[in-house]
Amino acid sequence: MSHSTQNLSKGVSVISEAVCQKVVGRDNAFTAVENVFAAMAKNTAYNFPVIREAIGHENALYGFKSGFDRDGMVLGLKSGGYWPGNMGKGLTNHQSTVILFDPDTGKLKSLVGGNYLTAVRTAASSAVSIAHLARKNAKVLGIVGAGHQSTFQLRAALEQRNFEKVVAWNLHTDKLSNLAGVCEELNIPFEALSREELCAQADVIITITSAFEALIAHDWIKPGTHIACMGTDTKGKQEVAAALLAKATVFTDELAQAITIGEAQHAIAASLIKADDIVPIGDVINGTRPGRTSEDEITLFDGTGVGLQDLAVASVAVDLAEEQGLATYFTL
Repeated sequence: MSHSTQNLSKGVSVISEAVCQKVVGRDNAFTAVENVFAAMAKNTAYNFPVIREAIGHENALYGFKSGFDRDGMVLGLKSGGYWPGNMGKGLTNHQSTVILFDPDTGKLKSLVGGNYLTAVRTAASSAVSIAHLARKNAKVLGIVGAGHQSTFQLRAALEQRNFEKVVAWNLHTDKLSNLAGVCEELNIPFEALSREELCAQADVIITITSAFEALIAHDWIKPGTHIACMGTDTKGKQEVAAALLAKATVFTDELAQAITIGEAQHAIAASLIKADDIVPIGDVINGTRPGRTSEDEITLFDGTGVGLQDLAVASVAVDLAEEQGLATYFTL
């Protein structure tokens, strides 16, 4: 009996948020996301069209991301969204669940808590971009945004280069204590700066906000900077000036999303860049397209967030939880 059939015979596995946090680390997430980006570039993994809508209640955005990874044999979807009032209720603003199906039969296979995995896979995505695109001698890391996902971004990014300092900005400065705490724990200097000062110092910048306006001007960015724009995943959202994408070499997780709901949507709409100008990062991972080509080049990663990332890390969570006897099961 195959491992897959054996698990299906037990029923549907449930992997809780607590178990996901226990079994999936940054290294697992980085490898899973890097592999799925590579598979997407080879056209052996496919994201299906995203559904993302304002539901007209609690100012919430809700939707589905789904896909199939033929290499990893992972099929399923992530359902959830963004509830901006959740922090006041003691919950994270992002809420989601991953549902996996057996690709051989279509039978429901697993239900996986998606909140921690969303944060860790988003951080892994920017970390993959830093690993492949940032200058090797990058010393200062900038973080724009200090919400729930920011500390995940910070921890993952710090593992990619020998950063000597972290600088950060957030609209509400009290939230910066979360990032400062991580830096204190890891014994790395931290400084809160204005956005313009941050850009003047940082060699790598991660934007992780829910902004609908450009927070960073194109002429603030110094030569050789790598920017990972991780917050724009909906039509209308924006974190950096559209002119910055014309100035930079632009990479993305998925081209179709980048030009419609990602950071690139504004530069495309203004005819500042063309879709052909954007490089899937999977091509860089696979070695079929170059990444950074000079020390002065500005590189920008448009991380829109794709369903296959969620499915990849959820599949890892299922395998590890089942191996370690931490999954629970039910039958329909």
